[in-house]
Amino acid sequence: MPLSPLKIKTNIVKRIHKETIGYDKEAANQQKRIDKLIENSADEADIRKQKEVLDETLQMIPDVQKRLAIAHQELREQIENGDNADMHELMEAQALLAQIYQ
Repeated sequence: MPLSPLKIKTNIVKRIHKETIGYDKEAANQQKRIDKLIENSADEADIRKQKEVLDETLQMIPDVQKRLAIAHQELREQIENGDNADMHELMEAQALLAQIYQ
């Protein structure tokens, strides 16, 4: 049985939300790594390279947040559409939105 549009959109929001969390964690870990390199008086080239990696991560965050907002809106529209036959999928989608945007 193919997945319903509601289930697909719910899974998209889940995936992008996990991606957002991943980038946030990666940025925090990268900042800790940079702080440790500075604390240990590491080579300036190493510190600069790690800062570049952090900058690349930080550049991804707005894009992921934008994609999450779009996916959230599409899921919300699908819920409001009322074309959702499976009550379990509808409840799962609503619970996900409540969990993410509490």
